[in-house]
Amino acid sequence: MSPDLSSPLTDILDALHCRQPQGAVPLWELEFHLWDRFSDQRVILGTEFTKLTRKEQERALHTNAEIMYWVSSEYKFAALTIPGGYWEIAPGAPAWFWLPPQKRIQQAKLLYNIAHNDVLLMAITGGVLAMPGADNYLSFSIQMLEEPEKIASQAQDCYSQGLENAKRLRDAGVEGFITASDLADNRGPYFNPQQMQEFILPWLRRWAGEIKKLQAFPILHSDGNIMPCLAELLSSGIMALQALDPVAGIELANVKKQALNKVCLCGNVDCGLFLQGAPEQVFEETSRLLQLNKPGGGFVLGASNVIQPQTHKENFMAMIEAWREYGQYGNDNKS
Repeated sequence: MSPDLSSPLTDILDALHCRQPQGAVPLWELEFHLWDRFSDQRVILGTEFTKLTRKEQERALHTNAEIMYWVSSEYKFAALTIPGGYWEIAPGAPAWFWLPPQKRIQQAKLLYNIAHNDVLLMAITGGVLAMPGADNYLSFSIQMLEEPEKIASQAQDCYSQGLENAKRLRDAGVEGFITASDLADNRGPYFNPQQMQEFILPWLRRWAGEIKKLQAFPILHSDGNIMPCLAELLSSGIMALQALDPVAGIELANVKKQALNKVCLCGNVDCGLFLQGAPEQVFEETSRLLQLNKPGGGFVLGASNVIQPQTHKENFMAMIEAWREYGQYGNDNKS
């Protein structure tokens, strides 16, 4: 069975190919952490999942898939990102949105079986180095200056592991792969131009090419002010760029002028508004972004990072309401 000509799935396929969809600007979140608040059942992931018995884990994976698919269908998500691999939000503090490796693959297969005609499956797999976190910022920075060969080895390992992750998940039905590689802070790129050429761009180009060989979509996520290296990122072979951080002063419409319909842009409703703003502010900002960036396609609407657990449901729904009013193609009054 193939999707309808104007379904959310065909809309995001068009957008990722930088075409204007027939239906609407696609909706996709890098990660969505509000499944439970939009359903009468609970998604079980992370540490809680690992404490279940084997039979309980099997039931949880099926329930997770049902919840994610139902919410995605109800709110017209064009894509959904499956739970990631283990990571820590702080040293010793595991994140929530993860599953053990084999269970992650099983979750992807279950979602594919029920959702592949309606929703594009995405996964964060890695593939390209990112700037270091606070726990190893100093040591990484010193090593990059004093022992660059070790950073080069890390870059190669990151690429190899990310590609292997993508191959396993591609077999499970995932079609979009994200290397979540923060390359900048609010001031600008962490890596200088020489370091970008040595540690980042060659691997990004190679990774994007290999993902395309899998007949899948290579997507780069980066926070921060990436404008000084934007031209290199846009010409790296990626098919989409996600975040476009408004906190770092990035205006999506300016990036779209440089993208020249060659790279799909995903974002960039300010995450701070979801957490601290009023619904009216979210509605106004979403409406503005849609009216500026909808024409011509190549645009996927979502938060500038992830929809965090602390996000107010009313604020997320304000984005949905703005999308319903301003995100549809073929409505001349809302273009």
